[in-house]
Amino acid sequence: MGLPLRQAAKIGAYVIKKHLSGGKYPLVLMLEPQFRCNLACSGCGKIDYPDEILNQRLSFQQCMDAIEECGAPAVSIAGGEPLLHRDMARIVEGYIERDKFVILCTNALLLTKKIDQYKPHPNFTWSIHLDGDKVMHDKSVCLDGTYEKAVNAIRLCKERGFRTQINCTLFDGADPERTARFFDEMMAMGVDGITVSPGYAYERAPDQQHFLNRERTKTMFREILKRGDGGRNWEFTNSPLFMDFLAGNQTYECTPWSMPLLTVFGWQKPCYLVGEGYAKTFKELMEGTEWEKYGVGKYEKCANCMVHCGFEGTAATDSIRRPWKMAAIAMKGVRTEGPFAPEIDLSNQRPAEFVFSRHVEKKMSEIKAGKSDTTEVAAAE
Repeated sequence: MGLPLRQAAKIGAYVIKKHLSGGKYPLVLMLEPQFRCNLACSGCGKIDYPDEILNQRLSFQQCMDAIEECGAPAVSIAGGEPLLHRDMARIVEGYIERDKFVILCTNALLLTKKIDQYKPHPNFTWSIHLDGDKVMHDKSVCLDGTYEKAVNAIRLCKERGFRTQINCTLFDGADPERTARFFDEMMAMGVDGITVSPGYAYERAPDQQHFLNRERTKTMFREILKRGDGGRNWEFTNSPLFMDFLAGNQTYECTPWSMPLLTVFGWQKPCYLVGEGYAKTFKELMEGTEWEKYGVGKYEKCANCMVHCGFEGTAATDSIRRPWKMAAIAMKGVRTEGPFAPEIDLSNQRPAEFVFSRHVEKKMSEIKAGKSDTTEVAAAE
């Protein structure tokens, strides 16, 4: 697993403690301090907002309060493009001072310009967005030349002594052989890890034709992983059991509370991917969300999801309950042949509700009335 030993040990100890005490707990705080971005990727459903909302951002203090509220040992900062936030370097430093592990996700277009604002630290990782080789990535982000800028940024980060990984989203039609070669190239370049996930069908994404269903996800990941000795040729930051799940060898229900999301709207219900409402506090999110209504087999929007934000927490819990399963994968790699694990029945799932416009209207009303909790900036900074 492509995590530093100290990070893996500390998060592992946290999971064991929380598991023994019982109840729901967060594993990673997902933070989106602003939605504005300098790209418009075809598979993204995160930036389709009016300018009044794109100009909102979470303050430094709101970001610090969030980690104190939820108590997670790690925070993953995305967006939008987080390097557009004028206080981002201060936010990262604030989390490091609180001994939290920080993963800063970026498309790297501004990284060369901003890198002097950051210092290498064992708790800090740059996570560079790369959805495959040059052709694959530039097509995914809808802008030629982006791959080369990202690769140059990776080299610069490594030269400066930063821990640097990539985050890769794979969509329907991704070629397993080509993807495996891309992973080989990233390892040869010296990246410290690869975070990989199947593309989730955001309802507002411009391109709705290339999202994966669960069967295609499992088949694709088996084909990729078999080209890398069951995944052992590559350093994934994903847990071994999550990778086993992607290959169709585990039947998992999601734990959406394990990676709670805070945005300019508030704490998002029920998860990072599905926005069905917002809470003002983490406590309200945990106690006021009807968790039993969401997940594969329960809700139509969740039917095809196999994304890490919903299932890494499940895999973490399984690794505590059955550590021998994770050890076997570490020794032998992910199984890429044989029958899939049983699938969850979808026949009783409730139909999807589409409430995006309602939340946008509410936030716009708050902004116009001067009642928004977030800070407004004239433009991206």
